[in-house]
Amino acid sequence: MARVQLDEDRDVESRYALGRIHSIESMGTVDGPGVRFVVFTQGCPMRCAYCHNPDTWTVGEGAGTCVSVERLLGEYESNRPFYRTGGLTVTGGEPLLQPEFVGDLFAAAHAAPAGRIHTCLDSCGYAYNPKKPERFEKLLSETDMVLLDIKHSDPVGHKALTGCEPDRIIAFGDELARRKIKVVIRHVVVPGITDTEEECEALGRLVAPWHNVVGLEMLPYHTMGIVKYEQLGLEYPLKGVPAMDKGRMPALREAVMRGLRAGRAAEHNCQG
Repeated sequence: MARVQLDEDRDVESRYALGRIHSIESMGTVDGPGVRFVVFTQGCPMRCAYCHNPDTWTVGEGAGTCVSVERLLGEYESNRPFYRTGGLTVTGGEPLLQPEFVGDLFAAAHAAPAGRIHTCLDSCGYAYNPKKPERFEKLLSETDMVLLDIKHSDPVGHKALTGCEPDRIIAFGDELARRKIKVVIRHVVVPGITDTEEECEALGRLVAPWHNVVGLEMLPYHTMGIVKYEQLGLEYPLKGVPAMDKGRMPALREAVMRGLRAGRAAEHNCQG
């Protein structure tokens, strides 16, 4: 189902933090288990070369739509029967830019009068600040699952692809592992950038210490986002790069798993 915009909540009285969102999707099927109510937050600190939502980048007052927790849960409850095997996912943009809002939303979802709602966070992890963990305490304590986007296994490659260092992302992954929150690793495979078996094996070794990882999604790069860049008057960073050959995905996925097994075997040997 297509994303829909919500009218801004003006002068609303709420017991929770307000949030700024880009849009919602009422019947999401690729954002966590089951059919899900998906909230796209506004604002992102990264500039991934293949980002297909550049309209979510802007941060601050006036960006996106101001909404209340009550409003979003009301929208969820209007379709609750469809979410029996799913729940609520917050994605972006980058949800960790608004930890108070997402934490309140997830806490209210868990305490919903009609029954507990499964919560899922889709994040790149970069907005996590390990020096201020208290800002993220409520959010993480109310999160059932995280879809963690790992962009590149190599720090230099990561900086070139996203404009950002990977240190905070690794710190976020470590914190999720410490809390034993279920994590599904997501990795976009881009021709000529992240499509070698060596890169994929390195990704497996990178995530091997996180024993809370319960899934791996290898996402083939596509070019559908180009039209948004044209509409916004932006230069598309990967102009000329073709869509990823889906036929190569099984072998690259196996390369990740091979690296993960090797990493865990080395970890076991060190402990022994």
